[in-house]
Amino acid sequence: MQCALHCGGKMKYRIDEKSGNRLSALGFGIMRLPKGVGGVGAIDMKKSERLIMKAIGEGVNYIDCAYLYAGSEAALGKILSANNARDKVYIATKLPITKCKKNEDFDRFFSEQLASLQTDHVDYYLMHNINDLIQWQGLKAIGIEKWIERKKSAGQIKQIGFSFHGTRAEFLKVIDDYDWDFCQIQYNYSDENYQAGVTGLRRAAQKHMPVIIMEPLLGGKLANGLPKRVEDTFKRVNPNLSPAAWGLRWLLNQPEVTVILSGMNGDDQLTDNLRTADSIEPRELTSAELTAYAEAVKIFRESYKIPCTGCGYCLPCPQGINIPGCFASHNASYAIGRVTGFVQYVTSTGANRVTASTASKCAACGKCARHCPQNIDIPNRMKDVARRMEPLYMKLVIKAIRKVV
Repeated sequence: MQCALHCGGKMKYRIDEKSGNRLSALGFGIMRLPKGVGGVGAIDMKKSERLIMKAIGEGVNYIDCAYLYAGSEAALGKILSANNARDKVYIATKLPITKCKKNEDFDRFFSEQLASLQTDHVDYYLMHNINDLIQWQGLKAIGIEKWIERKKSAGQIKQIGFSFHGTRAEFLKVIDDYDWDFCQIQYNYSDENYQAGVTGLRRAAQKHMPVIIMEPLLGGKLANGLPKRVEDTFKRVNPNLSPAAWGLRWLLNQPEVTVILSGMNGDDQLTDNLRTADSIEPRELTSAELTAYAEAVKIFRESYKIPCTGCGYCLPCPQGINIPGCFASHNASYAIGRVTGFVQYVTSTGANRVTASTASKCAACGKCARHCPQNIDIPNRMKDVARRMEPLYMKLVIKAIRKVV
């Protein structure tokens, strides 16, 4: 079993079977480190240092950052160096693959990342935001496989993986196309079939790959933006657990989950998450708790406008559209919030890329509708998605994002 548990103090650890590393069940995602006055501007180094070092002191040993998370690598490098703590953690960071147009770009970005992190190696290195097999094959065409081999042989990359934001079918293609060491997926109780979903999680576990979970709380929406009916459902079962704890416990209950990344930016969040990570081992949720999660999902689905189950029978689309991703983000925009839905839309459809698989590309050929077991009028519902998720101001935001990434 992938998730054999060990305890060091209060922190629980899960085994990465590929390397033998003991990874803390709670990981620290530092994309959302404390910022300056009003939560804007540069990273507040004093607050961030206190938070990161407290987490390390409590046993958190997996810290995730990325080239595209402005300032995160440099901040982490300074903090670990100042506290002689580099050897206490596994650093995970990501190659900005959308910026890599030729082989030389791999070394250019990687060297810059090592300098920022003030280290001579990265423990867990990811291809950032792979959406489909074609995108991965594009990297292969400019020599990524040989580059990875060289870096691993030199000890500069210990474990190689990828973060994913496409469809389940594409995840299964990507994971089988290369001998990956680990993967990172978005996964939470609000929709276990979103993107790679539970199918992808279990496929990775079958390959003995550690699975790192991102967005366990949907960017905080499952912690601070729950519908009142969902909060009341949870409180009836256990009024002492925070909404965030409910989100993390659902994941910690699953033996295939290795590390849950939490974007903590305050002491209260760190304290609550540490307490939660220490509160449960796999398959310990009670029947009452499992029923509460099922009821919460039912409440979310009552807000959905499109009855898509994410089965994927509508794929592949001749236009390359991520149909389930479009519908899932559209539904999330009603059930959880417009901003959350938009973020999901950008990531799952690759809207930040020129080769986006967005709803507005629908040619209304009808091939998808003929295969839909829910009898959804997909071409017409695609128009609904495009109207809600691609208004003019959203297109301007997407255009700005493309310039950044």
